[in-house]
Amino acid sequence: MSRHGAPQGRSATEPRARKRFGQHFLHDPAVLERIAAAVAPGPADRLVEIGPGRGALTEYLLGTPCRSLDAVEIDRDLAALLRECFAAEPRFTLREADALRFDFTALAAERGARLRVVGNLPYNISTPLLFHLLESAASILDLHVMLQREVIERMAAAPGDSAYGRLTVMLAPWVEVESLFEVGPGAFQPPPRVWSAVARVTVRATPLFQVHPRFAALVAAAFSQRRKTVRNGLRGLVSAEQIERCGVDPAARPETLAPQLFNALAQVSDAPY
Repeated sequence: MSRHGAPQGRSATEPRARKRFGQHFLHDPAVLERIAAAVAPGPADRLVEIGPGRGALTEYLLGTPCRSLDAVEIDRDLAALLRECFAAEPRFTLREADALRFDFTALAAERGARLRVVGNLPYNISTPLLFHLLESAASILDLHVMLQREVIERMAAAPGDSAYGRLTVMLAPWVEVESLFEVGPGAFQPPPRVWSAVARVTVRATPLFQVHPRFAALVAAAFSQRRKTVRNGLRGLVSAEQIERCGVDPAARPETLAPQLFNALAQVSDAPY
C-alpha cells in the first residue's frame, strides 16, 4: 500500500490519496527510519519497493548503501512524481506496473541476484499479493512488509494461538514470519481506521516440507468453520481412522495442528486433487 509522505526537502506537487488504491501515506520520520533500519540494506542488496507512493521510504532506503532499488507503483500521478524526485539517483528504477501482475522472477534475473522486497501492501489485496510474491520465492531473499495488524498476527501465529489459521498454515512451508513492531493510525495521512504492523518474512532455503497437491484444499476445508473438530471439518475428505494414523486426535480443533500435520492429512486423503 502506498502510505508514504513526500520526500523530505522536495517541492513537487503531492498527488492526493486515492481510495481505489487504498492509499494512506506514511509521514512519520521515526517509523520510516525504523523500517529502513529493520531492512538494513547492504552494498550487495537489490531492493524492490512495492507501493512507494510519494517516495518517503524510498528516500530512506536510498540513504543506505543498497546496490539498486526498483520501485513498483501502479498510480500514474505518483509515478510521475517519483520520476521527478529521483531522476538524479542512478540506483533508482521506476516500474510503473500492478504488483499483482509484476514478474519478480524476471526482475531478479535482470538484477543478477535474489531480491529483498519492502512495501506497505494494500489491505484489500494483501493475501493474493503475498502469494503472488511467493510464486517467485526462489528469486526473493526476504520481505519487510507493513499490513493491517491483525493480518501480521495471523501470519506470525503459532499453533494454539487465537490468530492461527488458514493464512498461517499456507505460508508456513515457504517462509518464516517475525512480527517487528506496530504502527498507529496517526503515522499516516489520511489516517486509516486500523492499526498496522511491520513483519520480516524470510524465505526458507528449502520448503519446510514437500507440499502435497491436496494441501491447500484440505487446509481450506479445515478452517472453513473454525469451531468444528478436525473430524467434522474434513468429513468426506479424510476418515477418522486416517486422521488417527497421522497422529492427530479427530476431536482436535484445526487451530491446534502444526502445518506439517495438514500436509500429512492431505497425503492420506481420498479426495481428488
